[in-house]
Amino acid sequence: MVQDSHTDSVSRDLPTQLDIARTCIYGLSILSVGLFLFLPFINLLHPSPWQRWMGTIHGCGSLLATIVAVYAGHLAFPLLRGVGKILPQMRTLTFWASLLAFLAIASGNWAYMRYRAGAEFGSARAWIKANTPLVHFIFMEYHEFSVLFTLPLGVACTWILWQYGDAILEKQNRSVLAVTCIGLMAMMFFAMGGLVTGLGIAKIHAL
Repeated sequence: MVQDSHTDSVSRDLPTQLDIARTCIYGLSILSVGLFLFLPFINLLHPSPWQRWMGTIHGCGSLLATIVAVYAGHLAFPLLRGVGKILPQMRTLTFWASLLAFLAIASGNWAYMRYRAGAEFGSARAWIKANTPLVHFIFMEYHEFSVLFTLPLGVACTWILWQYGDAILEKQNRSVLAVTCIGLMAMMFFAMGGLVTGLGIAKIHAL
């Protein structure tokens, strides 16, 4: 009986499989998020001084804008089903998504000036058009225009959510709610597409 009691005590002190699994999930999640957020700072290792600072600033802005826009777009699905408790959070998220989209676009235009510089300055556009023009005419053209849609969509959704308030969930405003949620989903789509194409172009030829 004494040995069984000692064995039970040792078993209670050891972590269970559920504890180990929970710790592993939390640890891997934190490491994955940390590595993902570290991505823009790789630009600091680039030999080009333009890429070091412009790439880092634009990378940080676009990455944060995409994360917030994707989170807001993700919550648009339950909001469309009428889950009203997330409405205050949606108003705040949409506002920050719009502000970060503006900062990402502003820093992107700064980088775009360097991208369009002449071949004598070693611009990425001149090199890509000379070596792989399809990247410019497909990826860059899509990147240029699609990311611009995130700002008006975010501003419009922010204005609607703050203007209507909780009344947007009422039956007579269902069409407004549906249009707003679809707008947030479109914003999420354009933000993700802009991030993927931007990373793809930078991988082929940075500034």
